[in-house]
Amino acid sequence: MEYSKRYTIKAFDQEGDRPLELSRPGNMKSHPWSYMELPFDPEYELYNNRMTPASLNNITPDEQYWAVRTGVILRNTGEFPIELSGKDAFKFANYIFTRDINKIKQGRCSYQFACYHDGGMITDGVMLHFKDKLWMAQADGDLFNWYLAHAKDFQVNIDDPNVWVSQIQGPKSLDLLNSVIDNQLSGSFNYFDFKLVSIDGEEVIISRTGFSNELGWEIYLQSDNNYKKIGDKILDAGKEFDLKLTGTPVFRARRIEAGLLSAGRDFDKSTTPLDVGLDKFVNMQKGNFIGKEAIHKKTKNHKVMGMRVKNGIACLGSKIIVNKQCIGEVTSSSWSPYQECGVSIVRLKNNYNDADSPVEVHDYKNNKLKGYICDLPMYDKNSEIVRGIDKNIPQTSNPWFK
Repeated sequence: MEYSKRYTIKAFDQEGDRPLELSRPGNMKSHPWSYMELPFDPEYELYNNRMTPASLNNITPDEQYWAVRTGVILRNTGEFPIELSGKDAFKFANYIFTRDINKIKQGRCSYQFACYHDGGMITDGVMLHFKDKLWMAQADGDLFNWYLAHAKDFQVNIDDPNVWVSQIQGPKSLDLLNSVIDNQLSGSFNYFDFKLVSIDGEEVIISRTGFSNELGWEIYLQSDNNYKKIGDKILDAGKEFDLKLTGTPVFRARRIEAGLLSAGRDFDKSTTPLDVGLDKFVNMQKGNFIGKEAIHKKTKNHKVMGMRVKNGIACLGSKIIVNKQCIGEVTSSSWSPYQECGVSIVRLKNNYNDADSPVEVHDYKNNKLKGYICDLPMYDKNSEIVRGIDKNIPQTSNPWFK
């Protein structure tokens, strides 16, 4: 890949009296809340054939990082919910996914991923468990056709419900939620719960999930919602909390620090769940599922860890060198304003255990950098921030390299 170049999608106004019929083709859809972003000269990238903002000119990546750690942000995502319904919906989902779907209660979310027949991983996401249907809000990847290819022996409906997901994250996120819903939340709203609420008279589904490992919630906009009415209500209420509109850089460093893996980067068709430390989400005791036999026969060849880099950012795909031997590669990389160093997720050979010695990596200009392998998550080992237990908000950076 050519890392000295950047490729993006831009939005332009239609001109003249002949609108271009391909201005919004089916393989490049815009979020219904993109009107929020257009004043800020957005650059978009494709995710599930949906556009998600890669940059906005109103806020820098470092400002986005601090906003999600100390305040509250809104990010419109490219997550793609697919609905599974019908008599065999849950039976079918148990065949596609590695966890036991029947053990998840109604009104709860679950983390799920699907594998190929050889145990390689397709993509992951958050599943919402309704009484009579499932929504799988997937990360980037083609699960829709995978479902269709394996549905022959099941009475299951596989549909695109035209649902769009936005994330409201940060220590002030639940305060903002309480200010926009029409009535107080009934009952508990714990991590990985979801609920039906009303915002300015519009019924929407919200979940206590996200991709920041900070306190937060997600909103699922459906086709019968008045998108702008809901969006304007949140933006207006957000003024009290200094709500920041952000793009993908908001989670880049934070999710690396938390050890949240990204589909297509930190795992892919060449890795099994064992290779990336996700075997705890594989239930070998349930019935047959795609990839079960292969996973049972596999051995762990790799492991995923973190890495801190002094005075720079390791290039994606950079080889990790120790004593002139390659012991792994960089799969995700960014700059941490909090730790004031480069942070990475790395895939190492399973037999590498010397985490105390420095390793050699390169930046995108091929300059040598010194890295230090570390555990994931890099801090908040018990995920107390995302569960609302640890309410300490960082006021300043905490440099790792003193």
